[in-house]
Amino acid sequence: MEAYMQKFLEKFQHLKIQLEEITTATNNFNKENYIGVGGFGKVYKGEVSHSKGRGMVAIKRLDHASRQGAPEFLKEITMLSDYKHENVISLVGFCCEGGEMILVYELAFRGSLDSYLKSPHLTWRQRLKICLDSAKGLRYLHDPRETRRRLIHCDIKSGNILLDDQWNAKVADVGLSIIGSANEQHSLIVTAAAGTMGYIDPVYWMTNTLTKESDVYSFGVVLFEVLCGRLCYTRDNKGHVVEEILTWIKSYDKTC
Repeated sequence: MEAYMQKFLEKFQHLKIQLEEITTATNNFNKENYIGVGGFGKVYKGEVSHSKGRGMVAIKRLDHASRQGAPEFLKEITMLSDYKHENVISLVGFCCEGGEMILVYELAFRGSLDSYLKSPHLTWRQRLKICLDSAKGLRYLHDPRETRRRLIHCDIKSGNILLDDQWNAKVADVGLSIIGSANEQHSLIVTAAAGTMGYIDPVYWMTNTLTKESDVYSFGVVLFEVLCGRLCYTRDNKGHVVEEILTWIKSYDKTC
């Protein structure tokens, strides 16, 4: 597997960043550099030299206990090398050495949208702009008129919408994405359901039938979160996700 990965990554050598530089930048992945965690692993900030110059970046390190791994690592590199848009997070490098799989992105200084849903300082104008920016990024990934193939994200959620210092929103984390044909008006793919509970399209979940509308459903949940100022779920005392979005919808229906 390692030999295959190294062969596969040869065409992306311009994006390679040495492990030594990453460990130096993160002070050996010190907790002071820690900025978050996702399905792939923990994320750190640090300053490194990369193909676009030198600057502060977000460094996502694979947790080998995670359900994600080499497929998601290679997919992020492949997809983000091809899909470039102001509202899609940019990959600036990667590291695959010493048993590590690390992805390096432009740093979204304000973090993810889920951290700001309850913030009284986030104005309605800013909330609307974040929603529009996110929609533009998602539309770019879906647009079948592009020469590249359609990308269905499969994990749209407020935690995967990142915000820069100007509150510009960028869609992130394409590790679970699925490619569809760009020359078809309606792409339909049969695949095992993936994503985050609370955001997954019920049709996709029950039938394993994936379309770009599955992403649109998930994005609708995000819009509902922005409107209500809260996540679509809570966790119980064991850390398990408790879905609430359907309860909200039923409550809304009763008032109409």
